[in-house]
Amino acid sequence: MGEPRYSRRSLLAAIGVVIATATGVATYVSSPTAVERQIATADKVRATSAAKPAIRFERVYSAARHREVTLAFYLPAGANTRGLPMSILLHGLHGDARHAAVGNLPEVLAAAVAKGSVPAFGFVAVDGGDNYWHENVPGDDPMAMLLDEVPRWLKERGYGEPFAVTGVSMGGFGSLLYARRRAERGDPVAAAAAISPGLITTWPEMAKRRAFKNEGEWASLDPLRHLKATGPTALGVWIGDRDRFIEGTRRFIREARPQVGTVKAGGHDDGLYRKVTPDVVQFLAKYAKRAV
Repeated sequence: MGEPRYSRRSLLAAIGVVIATATGVATYVSSPTAVERQIATADKVRATSAAKPAIRFERVYSAARHREVTLAFYLPAGANTRGLPMSILLHGLHGDARHAAVGNLPEVLAAAVAKGSVPAFGFVAVDGGDNYWHENVPGDDPMAMLLDEVPRWLKERGYGEPFAVTGVSMGGFGSLLYARRRAERGDPVAAAAAISPGLITTWPEMAKRRAFKNEGEWASLDPLRHLKATGPTALGVWIGDRDRFIEGTRRFIREARPQVGTVKAGGHDDGLYRKVTPDVVQFLAKYAKRAV
């Protein structure tokens, strides 16, 4: 009589039963479409499980800030950390290293690395205070910490040197200032990503933050007045169209002409951040090179 013949539909249905049994799901799958959907879901669950980020915190003493600070690492799980390229990650006003990774950023990075769509790299965050990442209070210099101490802390732990800087809100201002300082040292950072950067256009509004001694000091550091100071650093800027900093950021995008300048529907919140973090990761990945 020969071997029995089975249709593709019956084979897929049989596979559906096997999958349901293997995963403990008590639902009978009767159509090819349903089977294919279940297979895709199972693959997604496995990928998500494998793509969880590795996050750890430690306390270190910063001579530049004259205090202990938290050092936070946000890494793709399972990545070889030896020489791993790292982006500094700068938090916003009233923030800290433990809460610097907005918009599901570590998970987005881990998933992209797991899929192979980007090379492995990580983020390192550190407590910077509320002074827009500069020495507003004598003896508390978060920018010196970023420039001189963070690279040493990374090297001591086997990571690569910072290839990029990423910042949110006040940290977006700080990321552009950090890129400027690196360029002034003749050692420009490869890329700077500013998410909803705190680019304020009037002194009365900025003065409310009590982060600058006077208008002159703010003007000397304001990225809007030093558009070319970041040198060859590739710039990426993302903001929501209802963000309170939209006016200054639109101006920066228009006049500085960053490699990426994106305005999306949204405000100054995690809803917007979750929209843009996949683009931020892809942007940074172009410049991530493993240190030898």
